[in-house]
Amino acid sequence: MKIAILPGDGIGPEIVAQAVKVLNVLGESFEMETAPVGGAGYEASGHPLPDATLKLAKEADAVLFGAVGDWKYDTLERPLRPEQAILGLRKNLGLFGNLRPAILYPELANASTLKPEIVSGLDILIVRELTGDIYFGQPRGVRECPDGPFKGQREGFDTMRYAEGEIRRIAHVAFQAAQKRDKRLTSVDKANVLETFQFWKDIVTDVHKEYPDVALDHMYVDNAAMQLVRAPKKFDVIVTGNMFGDILSDAAAMLTGSIGMLPSASLDANNKGLYEPSHGSAPDIAGKGIANPLATILSAAMMLRYSLNKQEQANRIENAVKKVLAQGLRTVDIYEEGTTKVGTEEMGNAVVKALA
Repeated sequence: MKIAILPGDGIGPEIVAQAVKVLNVLGESFEMETAPVGGAGYEASGHPLPDATLKLAKEADAVLFGAVGDWKYDTLERPLRPEQAILGLRKNLGLFGNLRPAILYPELANASTLKPEIVSGLDILIVRELTGDIYFGQPRGVRECPDGPFKGQREGFDTMRYAEGEIRRIAHVAFQAAQKRDKRLTSVDKANVLETFQFWKDIVTDVHKEYPDVALDHMYVDNAAMQLVRAPKKFDVIVTGNMFGDILSDAAAMLTGSIGMLPSASLDANNKGLYEPSHGSAPDIAGKGIANPLATILSAAMMLRYSLNKQEQANRIENAVKKVLAQGLRTVDIYEEGTTKVGTEEMGNAVVKALA
């Protein structure tokens, strides 16, 4: 099985190195090939997603991705900025379904900004549509405002769009995920304001007819954001569009104590996927050896489960992470008094040791 390793920028190389270390001790014969992406891709070939990197990603059975972005590239034209690499990979690989579990480990209850009684036992799954919505909709750009009170001035504009087939396929992913959990699905929209999301709501409601065993409810995105903070354990599976999912999944990440604990999987129709931590490249701490690698290690576990059909090995990694947390080891983002503060490499080594 071939895995494309794309470390990227900032803390990406540091955290991906720990996940690779974990994969190497599983006793499996993975073929791993590394390629530059993001700012590293731009430095190597003048583009954030070099042709050779995209070719490798297409040929591989799965992609393990770090993070992209650095302030020093902010002056580049938008098509050349590091973040375009991940958008390009999603589009070219057809990665329309993003799974973001938010699980609060018992040992990290005090690391959450919410009271332990509100978040203890949290286990929710956010299913985010990944290749449509305002992030990809056309037309977009900057133009002269054609009407209204500011006619003639410059304006920026983007287009929110969803085709019926796009909504149906992500709805199926979400309903099937709910069937394997507590059989509850919340579809998040803004149907009271946006035509796009009234259409979304109608299609999700229609797909629900095929899953009578799953309880479906609809919630406006502003209320969903509030409920995630007020009573997050009322959710089981959440399905929503690209932009809303981007925001809500980051909010859910903080419920777990740190975004450094949140893995993610981005899947195509055949469960080939790109796996990455939900956090960014954090250039401010790059090279300091303090980044939390657990989200990346847990992303590798998701890769084994969803794309490589290695359920037992995925469980081994997840159990090793639980064991390390139970031992009281913490990177700085989840540290609290009475635990042991460790760096990126030390945490990776601890997971490797727990696997043994």
